[in-house]
Amino acid sequence: MPRWYPRLVSDAARDLLPLSRVLAGTVAGLLAPRRLFPITVVVVPLLSLQQTFSYDAMALPVGMLMCAAFLLVAPTLWRYFFPLHGARGPRWLGASVYGASGVLFMFGIGHGLPELIGMGSTLLTTFPGIVVSVALFWVGGWGLARDIDLEQHLLASQARAAALERFAEHAQLLALRSHFDPHFLFNTLNAIAEWCREDGRVAERAILALSSMLHTIMTAIRTTRWPLAKELELVDALFQMYLIRDPELFVYARDVEAGAAGGDVPPMILLPIAENAMKHGPGAGHRGGVALSVRADAATLVIDLVNPGAYRGPRDGGSGLPMVEQRLRLAYGDRASFAIGADGDDHHRTRATVRVPRTLEGRTP
Repeated sequence: MPRWYPRLVSDAARDLLPLSRVLAGTVAGLLAPRRLFPITVVVVPLLSLQQTFSYDAMALPVGMLMCAAFLLVAPTLWRYFFPLHGARGPRWLGASVYGASGVLFMFGIGHGLPELIGMGSTLLTTFPGIVVSVALFWVGGWGLARDIDLEQHLLASQARAAALERFAEHAQLLALRSHFDPHFLFNTLNAIAEWCREDGRVAERAILALSSMLHTIMTAIRTTRWPLAKELELVDALFQMYLIRDPELFVYARDVEAGAAGGDVPPMILLPIAENAMKHGPGAGHRGGVALSVRADAATLVIDLVNPGAYRGPRDGGSGLPMVEQRLRLAYGDRASFAIGADGDDHHRTRATVRVPRTLEGRTP
C-alpha cells in the first residue's frame, strides 16, 4: 500500500463533514421560496421540452437526473471549494475539480447513461444539448452558490447586528447606572445622616426608600424589558426621595389611563427624564406641580412628564436625554419618539413626551 494512501483517506474522511454541511445548506437555500419559484420556472419547461421532443420513455428520468446534478452538485461544489471569504485549498485546484465535475456529470448522465441502457437520442442528450448542460452546470451553479452564500451571510450579519444592538442596550444600561445622579444620592445620604440625629423615623423611611430604589435599579440592569408599571414605580420612588428631603418642594400628580401600564418598555427609560425634571425644575428652585400622565390607544403609549421651570434647550455635555433617544432607537427603531420643550403656550413649564408602541417585540435577551 502506498504511504500516501492512509493520509489521503484520512483527509477525505475529515472533509466529508463540512461537505455534508455545505450540501445541507445548499438544499435549504434551494427550497427557499424566493429561489424555488424561479428554479421551477426554468426546470419545468426544460423537462417538458425534453419529454415532448424525445421519443424514449427514459427521456424524462434522464433529464431529471441532469437537472438534479446541476441544482445540487454544482452549487454545493462551488460553495465547498470557494466559500464567500477565501477558498478551500489552491484556487486552481478547486476550479479544476469544479470544471471537471461539470463535464463528468453532464457527459456521464447525458451520454454514458443512455449508452449503458440503450436509450435513443433525446433533446438534452445530443452533443449540443450536453454542451449547453455543461455550461449551465458551470455558470448556473456558480450563480446559485453565490446567491445562497450571500443570503446566508446577510442573515448571519443581521443576527450579529441584532446581538450587538442587545449588547449596546445593555451597555447603555450600565452607563445609565453610572450616570444616576451622584449629587442626588450624596445629598440624600447627607440628609439621612442629619435626620438620624433629628428625626429617626424620617431617616428610617428615607433609608428604606433609597434601598428599595437602588435594588430596583440593579434588577433593571439585568434585563432588556420590564412592565411599564414597574418603570412608573421607579419614577414614583425618585420623586418620593426628593419629597422626603423636602416635603414642600413640589406637588406630584400621577394620571395613568386604565390598562395603559400593562405593556413592556426598556427598563429605566423614563428615569433620566424624571431626573432631568427634578434637577431643572424643583431642584433649581422652581415651585409648582410635577405631573406624570400615561395615555394609550390601540397601538401607541404616550407618556408625558411636566415640571415647573422654562426649558432652556439641550445642555452642552448632557448625556441623560440623548441616552434616552439612543435607547429608544435601539429598542424600537423609528417606531418611537422623544420630545422635550415648552408646555404648549406656558413657557414657564417644561413638557417631555415619550411615544412608544404598545408592544416591545424581538428584544428579549
